[in-house]
Amino acid sequence: MAHDLLIGTYTQRLPHVDGHADGVLSARFDGTAVVDVAVAAEVPNPSWVAVSADGSHVYAVEETGPDGGVSAFARSADGLLRPLGRVSSGGDSPAHLALHPSGRFLLTGTYVGGNVSVFALDGGAIGERTAFVQHEGHGPDPARQEAPHVHQLSVDPVTGDVVVVDLGLGEVRWYALSPSGSLTLRPEATVAVGAAGARHLAFHPDGRHALLLNELDSTLDVLRREGDRFERVASAGTRGPNAAGANLPAAVRVTDDGRTVLVTNRGDDTIAVFAFDAASSAVELVDVVEVGGRAPRDLVLSPEGDRVLAACQDSDEVAVFAFDAASRALRRLGATPVPTPVCLAFA
Repeated sequence: MAHDLLIGTYTQRLPHVDGHADGVLSARFDGTAVVDVAVAAEVPNPSWVAVSADGSHVYAVEETGPDGGVSAFARSADGLLRPLGRVSSGGDSPAHLALHPSGRFLLTGTYVGGNVSVFALDGGAIGERTAFVQHEGHGPDPARQEAPHVHQLSVDPVTGDVVVVDLGLGEVRWYALSPSGSLTLRPEATVAVGAAGARHLAFHPDGRHALLLNELDSTLDVLRREGDRFERVASAGTRGPNAAGANLPAAVRVTDDGRTVLVTNRGDDTIAVFAFDAASSAVELVDVVEVGGRAPRDLVLSPEGDRVLAACQDSDEVAVFAFDAASRALRRLGATPVPTPVCLAFA
């Protein structure tokens, strides 16, 4: 079965990437390969995109400075994107955005600016900013944690809290979200990982666990809900036994059955495959698979769960793997040329 796919990219040369795409890209995934790649919207550095649950609206960051932007689009049945407006991200280099499950709010965070914004949504368009939180401080690593660097936002599926992963502080913060869209920090819920450098978090389907990927020390932490907060209860490395040199993990995904966790490694250029046991909260690295491309950023599972797609930023391709949920085996099927792909989102 074919599925529509949206691809976030870089369009400009930056210190960490030679961006040369033309904006948000649209494509189709036919079950074996990514096909019909085309420019859907000319946006500067749309490095992260999000799609509404019904596929009718698309949102993209503009990872630029000194002040970045966030753009909204209406998406037609034939996949065309129509601009609905742009707002300031409130800081330098927005790196992530997420839709609240209610569809009422858009959550955004800036990497260089180190802040979080909540925007009200009005018919899919971006309305007023209902919250703005500026993180302060720094983490232990003077090179990468000299200031706050918000890297990901999500919503706690049990409490509805906004969860903010800040690599610069080495913290994951939980904020209560009011009906009007304001944020209130729950300091007692903060999970601190320090120099490990928290990057992305994925909730387990059971709602009791979350998997936290740390960029600076290549580890995956298991967080378990204990009352009204989470605690770190286990950890595992993301690299194979013979790995050497620099490595920066990027994406973490949990399969729908909750048995498998997948992580991308940039540097090693691999996908790390973990077995997860919810009963014991245990995680184990069971395989490390060569991607075949360079700097794999985002990774997504197909809606059917039997295919894995990896955006290889520095080799200009999206790699496709067959995935067997029972054995956790990944088998590379091929790759499609795509300029500077960073983020993958099925629509």
